[in-house]
Amino acid sequence: MCNNIEKLEEEIGYRFNDRKLIMQALSHSSYANEKKRPGGSNERLEFLGDSVLSIVVSEYLYTHLTSVAEGDLTKLRASLVCEKSLHVFAQQINLGDYLLLGKGEENTGGRERPSILADAFEAVIAAVYLDGGMEAARKHILRFMPQDIEHRKTPVFRDFKTVLQEVVQMNPEEKVEYVLIGAEGPDHNKRFVVEVCLNDQVIGRGKGRSKKEAEQLAAKEALELMGYETQ
Repeated sequence: MCNNIEKLEEEIGYRFNDRKLIMQALSHSSYANEKKRPGGSNERLEFLGDSVLSIVVSEYLYTHLTSVAEGDLTKLRASLVCEKSLHVFAQQINLGDYLLLGKGEENTGGRERPSILADAFEAVIAAVYLDGGMEAARKHILRFMPQDIEHRKTPVFRDFKTVLQEVVQMNPEEKVEYVLIGAEGPDHNKRFVVEVCLNDQVIGRGKGRSKKEAEQLAAKEALELMGYETQ
């Protein structure tokens, strides 16, 4: 595994002082459970990486897109940090090749699964941040910003949650909430089910390989029911 870590370090242009961090970032929950290592998966790192990614991208957009309105900056940021974008970024560094997966995930294509790759990408960001600080994390993240970012005014990918929130905010008294209803299927091929509620009334339901994907699909259905174009 040492040689693999060195290859990954070459891919991301960063050498770790504490390789335990990157090892944890690459450890999917299926692997940690199989090896009976409680807390040894990349889930906590993913949580931290999500926040680091958001602040770095926000700062970058604020600095480079000085004439873009706040609403458009929000949409663009959402499109850059969504699962679909992170999956693409992970593929650019062949992150799937380095993941530590349980046998079930390994045998069912976990190395190519968008949700797993997106989560691992965020975990790697956190590992870089904890090992080398914010500047190292910033340098790592900014390698993935689109070259034409200064000319973009619209998102790379549609973020249905943001669009739905903007629609609902037209009436300040309205409140949107996403509720996890449950999960279906075995651990290596689980599907999460989420309902989106408007003032406690269900207006959409989504099912996806991750909670984020399910929420996006629930928001998409809600928008379609309201008569909005989602294609």
